[in-house]
Amino acid sequence: MADTVLVRAALAVAATTNPADVPVGALVYGPDGTELARATNAREATGDPTAHAEVLALRAAARAHGDGWRLTGCTLVVTLEPCTMCAGAAVLARVDRIVFGAWEPRTGAVGSLWDVVRDRRLTHRPQVRGGVLRDECAAVLEAFFSTHR
Repeated sequence: MADTVLVRAALAVAATTNPADVPVGALVYGPDGTELARATNAREATGDPTAHAEVLALRAAARAHGDGWRLTGCTLVVTLEPCTMCAGAAVLARVDRIVFGAWEPRTGAVGSLWDVVRDRRLTHRPQVRGGVLRDECAAVLEAFFSTHR
């Protein structure tokens, strides 16, 4: 599946985010391209500081994948560049690819501020494709923050 199609699917998921939470959508696809999990940010809705879309999607995908916590061969797709927590979770889950939309220069950890996923000291380094439909993904976030700040 083309990366633009994957990010469009993540944008559709982001549109379902609780109105109090930052509209980020994440999906995990299995090695055969089937969707294993989808999630939105839910920090405000749950009161859980770790309830980022990526972490929630990775947790659900691990339950669905059938190989324990290892998501070998899987792809994480998200509308916003993952933060350090989410980038670390993707590395520890052993996802093969990360595809994301908007860059996050303030907290991004997949090439912007930090590059956790390409750190040579780690034993697993997923492939990354960032900036896919970045303007569309950024517009969703800009619209949200224009009404919440």
